[in-house]
Amino acid sequence: MRVVISEFISLDGVVQAPGGAEEDRDGSFAHGGWSHPFFDAEVVGASFSESLAGAAALLFGRRTWQTMAAAWPERAGDPFADRMNALPKYVVSDTLGDDDLTWNNTERVPGEGAAARIQELRDKGEGDLLVMGSPTLVRGLLGEGLVDELRLVVMPVLLGGGKSIFPADGGLRTLELVSAVTSPAGVQVCTYRPAPKA
Repeated sequence: MRVVISEFISLDGVVQAPGGAEEDRDGSFAHGGWSHPFFDAEVVGASFSESLAGAAALLFGRRTWQTMAAAWPERAGDPFADRMNALPKYVVSDTLGDDDLTWNNTERVPGEGAAARIQELRDKGEGDLLVMGSPTLVRGLLGEGLVDELRLVVMPVLLGGGKSIFPADGGLRTLELVSAVTSPAGVQVCTYRPAPKA
């Protein structure tokens, strides 16, 4: 199973709250919903549809899972929502209990053993384990070398600060660009994979 990350990201590397004003105000973030002016169905929408089509399961951090769990079950009848709701889901959390897992097909992964469990899924599963949002989780996955593909939807905007997915540990990680598409609004949809080790 491949771990595939799919993120809306600004030119200055911010992934925080692309979807709405109240999505994530941590650090007094004031630009929630910043991705909306750049969204188009043909390029940006297609990239997420393609990611979801290849997904065998979804992986979330707690906060992103809670946001998604509050939104998608109510949208049944839409093909994208139906796929989101039907897929197996994993949420990395030490605070959610089994009674909190109200979104169907969700399994909790304790934070302490998350890297080992995700490696187990990579070794035994098939298809893609898709991660959307979840910046803290993604930063950890990148740091542990557990990411097989990074799909960045780079929006032509600077946000001046906010949450990032990139480790700040001084480590050098080389990627190779395997595809890039540009939308009419100047969005770059870029897919990267870890470069082969020499």
